[in-house]
Formats: sequence, C-alpha cells, structure tokens
Amino acid sequence: MFRFRLTRNLRKKLKEPFGRVISGPEEEADRELRKAALVGPEGKIICVGDAVSRKFVKLGLPTNLKVVDNKEMRRKLGPFNFKAKSIFKVKNPRGTIGFMAWQIMKEAMKKEDALILVDGEEDLLTLAAICLAPLGSKIFYGQPKVGVVMIEVNERKKEEVRAIISMMKLENLTSPINRHTSFV
Repeated sequence: MFRFRLTRNLRKKLKEPFGRVISGPEEEADRELRKAALVGPEGKIICVGDAVSRKFVKLGLPTNLKVVDNKEMRRKLGPFNFKAKSIFKVKNPRGTIGFMAWQIMKEAMKKEDALILVDGEEDLLTLAAICLAPLGSKIFYGQPKVGVVMIEVNERKKEEVRAIISMMKLENLTSPINRHTSFV
C-alpha cells in the first residue's frame, strides 16, 4: 500500500480556495448555494467536510456523495445522522491521500447516493474527488473563516489537481514501487 503525503510547500498553496467562494450573510449564501447545487445529467454533487455536508442536509439540497470525518476544524462533533444508500468507511491519516481512501472514493463515485465516513482526515480527499468525479460535477467544501468553496469539475481543474498530486511525497507502506505508479 502507498499514500501521498502533503508537503509543507503544498500545504501553503492549498490554504487558498480552489474554486469559487460562496460567502456573505447566511440567507444570501444559502440562496447562492441553492443556485450552485445544480448539475447536468452526467454531473454529481459532492460535499467534502462535515460543515458543508450538514449545510446541504439542512437546506434540503441534493448530494450524490458526502465525505465526512465527524470533525470541524479538528474538533470532534456530536453525531449527525447522515443518510445514504451506500455507506463506506475508511482510514485516512491527516495530511495524506491513502490508496484505500482513493479506491473507496472511486467506488463511491459509481453510486447515486453515497457517504464516506473517514477515520482521520477528509480534507485532502477533495483532490481525489476532483480527479475521480465525472466532468460537469460540482464539489463543495468548507474553507474555514471564508465560506463554502465550489469547484466545477472540468479537464483544466483535473490537470491542475494531477499536477499538485505529482508534487506530493509518495510514501510506500509495504514494498518498493515505482514513483511513476499512479492511481490518479
């Protein structure tokens, strides 16, 4: 098994919103989210993070996939009854994208209504979601103290993410592998 680990330089880069920020007074931001949460027949709506997933549930907005770790800003949250037809569980250590997390994300993308419960940290799985989501999908995640970020999945965004992942440190947890081995 192997995983990608975030480097210090990339950590700084990823602190910046990766798409369009939806913020402002709550009613206004909620109106914007309702407008933004529409996709064509091939696209999916994906929420990464507890706050944004709870927000979508609260507003009654549709999602195809929610990725949560029961934490907000690294603080444990009380239980929230997320519902989905397909539920996956995976361990993904902080600051990494693990092979199993990637594989689970790939499987969950095939479902119409899925939930991934992450033991560890889900933030970087946004990158996996961008790589694996069908073109035309929208990915939403929370940017602390900024708002909700919406990413429209297109080829340019996928290329940008593949470039970022290629700069991450590849850690081999079992045996030697070629640096060019890819699960992207």
